[in-house]
Amino acid sequence: MRRSTMARTAWSSAFSHTTREADEEGGLSRVLSPCIEWLFADGGRPFSERVHVAAAAGFTRIEFWTVRDRDVKELERAIRKTRVTVTAFVSEPTGQLVDPSTHAEFLAGVERSSALASRLNAKNLIVVSGDARRGIDEKLQHDAIASALRLAAPIASQAGIGLLLEPLNSRVDHQGHYLDSTVEALALIREVNHPAVRLLYDMYHSIVMDEDPGQVLSGAGALVGHVHIADVPGRHEPGTGGVDWTRQLVALGSAGYSGPLGLEYMPSRDTESSLMFIREVVEGEEP
Repeated sequence: MRRSTMARTAWSSAFSHTTREADEEGGLSRVLSPCIEWLFADGGRPFSERVHVAAAAGFTRIEFWTVRDRDVKELERAIRKTRVTVTAFVSEPTGQLVDPSTHAEFLAGVERSSALASRLNAKNLIVVSGDARRGIDEKLQHDAIASALRLAAPIASQAGIGLLLEPLNSRVDHQGHYLDSTVEALALIREVNHPAVRLLYDMYHSIVMDEDPGQVLSGAGALVGHVHIADVPGRHEPGTGGVDWTRQLVALGSAGYSGPLGLEYMPSRDTESSLMFIREVVEGEEP
């Protein structure tokens, strides 16, 4: 049996036990959300044009990192014209949540970014912890993150925007980053205890840190606001590395996650070709 066929079968069976609950909530989502920082950037395509190309390829959701040095008005026009939903982008400035002295700037940024999110038809803002502070007790840094999120949650919530706390791997891509553990991120979200604050689970970062998705997400599906996927090693499209997608899609389903899958990978070939494997798996399309 082909890898994609096996994975697609696993994806369907993984969610079969939650079908009734998902239907009651409006249906089980198998929506893909490409990150246009990397996808549809072929040939140096202008940023706003990527929105149009993604929509023409059948995507109803997109995401990106920041609007820094970009034409926000042109981006807004592209989003309105295509009627796509922006799953998430990064709140700016990204902040150093482990350091309380940066919290005022972070909160002002959340307020500005929430207003921008409303303009761009975005649902969530991504927030990260920042680099670990040398010589500072880890408990103090943990508590500082929780404090910042408690203060930011009502700001975002008032605008109808969610906050997604994302752990990043500290081994390959973000050496020195404080929050590199899904378990600690979930603990923070439980401590903050606000419906606007949830986890952005990046499977690539998690696996790089030797986490087992099935273990770290067990019983935590309701706390997961979004998921990113990419293969390991290399952070290229699913199907190019060593990730057992059959097993990991089962893990996502078993955890109770039913939201979009964010495609945050660096295509090893043209975007359309790079999408073939994951589209077949999730949407049941034959390439």
